[in-house]
Amino acid sequence: MPIDAVDQKLLAALQENGRASTADLARRVGRSRTTVQSRIERLERDGIIMGYAVRLSPDHAHGAVRAHVMIKIAPKESRAVEAALRAIREVRVLHSVSGDFDMIAVAAATSVARMDEIIDSIGHLPGVERTTSSIVLSTKFDR
Repeated sequence: MPIDAVDQKLLAALQENGRASTADLARRVGRSRTTVQSRIERLERDGIIMGYAVRLSPDHAHGAVRAHVMIKIAPKESRAVEAALRAIREVRVLHSVSGDFDMIAVAAATSVARMDEIIDSIGHLPGVERTTSSIVLSTKFDR
């Protein structure tokens, strides 16, 4: 079943507060609690809602030091590099992107020294041609 405007409102409300009560969600989307509950169950069953998580403050989210590491990969090495990056527990997110780089890894560490080690280890992975890194100074907003 396609997602309609009510589902979009419901998803936005859940992203804002994943712990909101069914009654609160029903008020926000203008539907009954029963309807909202069945829509949530359908969205979960269809794999649109994959889970619920705690949102931490930026200083505590996945470590105190975060960085975006842009990665240029040698031809036909994407899968091997992806597997190697998946094994580095400080790499929290990996995006495949278009442009000058092939992937962007979002890493988090407990210290600048540890982040330096992580960035160096990414740069030395077989199949990685070059990296460019940006340390996150602050998060202006996170939806």
